Amino acid sequence: MGPVGRGPSEPGGHARAARGPSRAAGADPTTAPRAADPWLAQRRVEHADRVPTELPSYDGLPIHEGLPPRSGWGVFADQRRGALELIGPDEVAAGLNCARDGEVHRLDLDLAAIEPPLFGRAPLRHDVLGDVSGSHDDELAFNTQSSTQWDGFRHIAHPTHGHFGGLDDEAHGIDALAGGIVGRGVVLDVGRVRERRGRPLAVDAPTAIDAGDLEEAMADERVTLRRGDVLCVRTGWLSWYRELDDEGRRACAGDLRCCGLRPSDELYAFLWDHHVAAVCADTPALEPWPIGSHLDRPQRRALREAGRVDLVFGHYAILALLGIPIGELFDLDGWASAADRDERYDALFVSAPLIVRGGVASPPNALAIR
Repeated sequence: MGPVGRGPSEPGGHARAARGPSRAAGADPTTAPRAADPWLAQRRVEHADRVPTELPSYDGLPIHEGLPPRSGWGVFADQRRGALELIGPDEVAAGLNCARDGEVHRLDLDLAAIEPPLFGRAPLRHDVLGDVSGSHDDELAFNTQSSTQWDGFRHIAHPTHGHFGGLDDEAHGIDALAGGIVGRGVVLDVGRVRERRGRPLAVDAPTAIDAGDLEEAMADERVTLRRGDVLCVRTGWLSWYRELDDEGRRACAGDLRCCGLRPSDELYAFLWDHHVAAVCADTPALEPWPIGSHLDRPQRRALREAGRVDLVFGHYAILALLGIPIGELFDLDGWASAADRDERYDALFVSAPLIVRGGVASPPNALAIR
């Protein structure tokens, strides 16, 4: 996601031909109980102590009087990890059971794939050191958000309530993800589904993707979201970007306009009530860019005056209020194509972010393993 700024936002379509039962239909191996194991039983107990068995609904937030409205503050034991706390031993096991064919999809772009970088960020600098006839070292300098990235909670503070959980800025850091993110990932290919239904996304414009589009993709793919899943939304923006020539990429960096998830209570309820651990997309900002471009100027002014800045800029809600990590510029094309090929849209999701104390963001070092 880019630096915070201010900016100015189909019906119908043919039905997709009916398909046979999904490979995941019937008894689901990803939720099969595991054999009794004392260590696993202890881990389950420890996880249950950290996360409530029954989570409040989005409409039931906050859980205590005096906390910010519509916030997940206090729900998770570790406020530095937020919704990632939903991933316990059973959720990891469910992810492992999705790795059935040994097919691996890398979800990171090359560190220099977005060139020039968006939002005025610094480009990758790579220096190879040493004598050409001897050994080498190399040194890298790069902005952690110039390519595929996780946004940590330090990235964005709510203008009224501050960082997630009420923690001080320096208390947050990407090192809170140091244990890795391992579990079940689900790819919702909104771009492909809308194309099939005769409503293609204009990915190079601030087209707003509604919660209803996500529900539509789930229905088309016959997939469900479960507690602790990592939700991955493919729009097709990266496919569009890859086709640009150098002049087109410079124009994109100079005046970025892209589609994304519409900031709305419907979206926040979708994410929270499906209990996702994280959400990522193949777009630069997850939400439409420029900020607030899904609204007209009077609407933006009215929402700011009403204290609903989170309906103008979704990062305020998703990161700072709900505690759900955001991923951007994820390369979902290969995984989504494979998923569409055999109608299986989940995978083992593995991510090992950098361990940088107090870090703001990190390349995800992410894989989808099918």
